[in-house]
Amino acid sequence: MPVEPSALSQAIPVDKIRYNEQGLVSAIAQDYLDGTVLMMAWMNRESLQKTLETGETWYWSRSRGELWHKGATSGHIQKIRSIRYDCDSDALLISVEQVGDIACHTGERSCFHQVDGEKVPPPADTLSELFATISDRRDNPTETSYTCKLFAGGDNKILKKIGEEAAEVVMACKDDDKEAIAGEVADLFYHTLVALAHHQVDLRDVYRKLQERRQ
Repeated sequence: MPVEPSALSQAIPVDKIRYNEQGLVSAIAQDYLDGTVLMMAWMNRESLQKTLETGETWYWSRSRGELWHKGATSGHIQKIRSIRYDCDSDALLISVEQVGDIACHTGERSCFHQVDGEKVPPPADTLSELFATISDRRDNPTETSYTCKLFAGGDNKILKKIGEEAAEVVMACKDDDKEAIAGEVADLFYHTLVALAHHQVDLRDVYRKLQERRQ
């Protein structure tokens, strides 16, 4: 659940942040579940204070010369999970729960969705990037893809592989072979992600369950 504003105020010393000559500090918003970088904007002392007081992000618009509450018109607000500042105290990293899963004004999940002018998934953690590739194989199958062959075999093939890989993890652990354990767990993760994609379960829903249990 989002952090209480009182806890945020204790975590960030507003007056100790090193603002630039314009009185601004860069703020990067990152998805609290999978680490996806959603956007970068600017804050001044006042917007940071309002962010801490409300538990939702407020930024400073350099073009309009005014504060803006992220999502005030679109509904895509950002609920604060945590705020950190870097070793020089001149940059902020804000972990957020992005309402609506849209942070970019273009309607994309992340502002960082282009490489050389081509639309690409934004960078996230390794499992999330792998899951995106697996989901793409499901939606755009090719004959040579091993993942597509698993999907074609349905639950019988997919679940059989999960059982086999789980057994191999057990054997690697029994042998205390660290290299083998890492490899077999990687295989188990992969085949489990295929099962999630096959049943249309988003990996981020699994992350949410882990977050809930962590509480």
